[in-house]
Amino acid sequence: MSEFETDLFVIGAGSGGVRAARIAATHGAKVMIAEEFRIGGTCVIRGCVPKKLYVYASRFADEFADAQAFGWRLAHKPEFDWQKLVAAKEGEISRLSRIYEANLLKAGVDILQERAEILGPHEVRLVQSGRAITARHILVATGASPQMLPAIPGVEHAISSNEIFDLPKFPRRLAVVGGGYIAVEFASIFARLGAHVTLLFRADNVLRGFDQTLREGLRDALAEAEVDQRFGVLPTEIVKTGDDFELGLSDHSRLHVDQVLIATGRAPHTKGLGLEKAGVETDADGAIKVDARNTTNIPSIHAVGDVTNRVNLTPVAIREGHLFADRLFGGGAPEVDYDLIPTAVFTTPEIGTVGLTEAEARATHDCVDIYQTSFRPTKATLAGGAEKVIMKIVVCGESDQVLGVHIMGEGAGEMAQLLAISLRLGAKKADFDATMALHPSAAEELVTLRNRTARHTRDED
Repeated sequence: MSEFETDLFVIGAGSGGVRAARIAATHGAKVMIAEEFRIGGTCVIRGCVPKKLYVYASRFADEFADAQAFGWRLAHKPEFDWQKLVAAKEGEISRLSRIYEANLLKAGVDILQERAEILGPHEVRLVQSGRAITARHILVATGASPQMLPAIPGVEHAISSNEIFDLPKFPRRLAVVGGGYIAVEFASIFARLGAHVTLLFRADNVLRGFDQTLREGLRDALAEAEVDQRFGVLPTEIVKTGDDFELGLSDHSRLHVDQVLIATGRAPHTKGLGLEKAGVETDADGAIKVDARNTTNIPSIHAVGDVTNRVNLTPVAIREGHLFADRLFGGGAPEVDYDLIPTAVFTTPEIGTVGLTEAEARATHDCVDIYQTSFRPTKATLAGGAEKVIMKIVVCGESDQVLGVHIMGEGAGEMAQLLAISLRLGAKKADFDATMALHPSAAEELVTLRNRTARHTRDED
């Protein structure tokens, strides 16, 4: 009989934890997984899945507005039902959660629906029942939680991205605090659903870390959608006034809204896990320190996903969890390759990007060529919309290798996923040029964009 009750104990049934548990079990390991909320984690329950459903809902506003230009007569003005969307979303995420649970059970994983904490290198405790369980290996996959910052008077009246999906009443006036992808996505969603949105953030532009051309393009697109962007302005207090709120702002103005969404980032969810009892090292932000094989300084304790605060994306957590289980129980697996991860921002218009930004390329390469274009999509020629597509290809001027591609426009995320394959294979700009165009499409611009718009060398920088 084994000295341990289980081979692997997973804390957190989100994307990374579920994948690790299921793959480990298929390799023959005895696996237990504990989840204190709902199986599926942030992505399924209160993150990317419900967000994308709300993005779809918000885009119908533009579709209805454009339809008449294409010959459709709308007999009645479309009306939006917030409660119906919330209920439909709940039905879908509940369905997905049940699928996650069924897949775990099918693989033979023992599901424990309560909070777990670590007692030592090989022991955990279920908080509600008090049951202690010994495990050969422990995997922490608890993800991250919203930060309610800045810590101003009245911040307890604000909500985070956890609560925004289930508001009992649609906010006609919404303040969104933050300039990152979560903030701009919700600003875009609620503006198109009919809210007056005010976006408050510290920086002089949105989406820090993304390519500057796309940042400027999205800033202009948000303005076109009538999102009130307050650059360099943050709330200094939130005062509840009956059914709404009054915000004091750092520019000394006041703002009255129905709801305040704080979207200033997320922090690793490690508080109260007992990591210190086991001697697990964390960084200043509470993230678990792991090596390239997702193992902590304690050989029997591991971590995957956002709780490590490396690359906080669902597909990354899934890949980490899968390869971790393969290495531990399947006879070996390569380390996770974090290069050329495609990323999307699901605003409207959306952003899709893969590889180096122009600034990153210029900082690391002696010669950088830029190929850039901006144009109205075909759909807008009849509908008369102001939207535009932006595409930028970043190329090494010496080797001709494509270093990065950045797109803003309809389908940008889908394009970025496919472009990631090309970049991983080492595609050169000449390969793009030699590829036959698909006409008419927006994506054809990627292979017909022949004229270099800029060249940057180390000497000029």
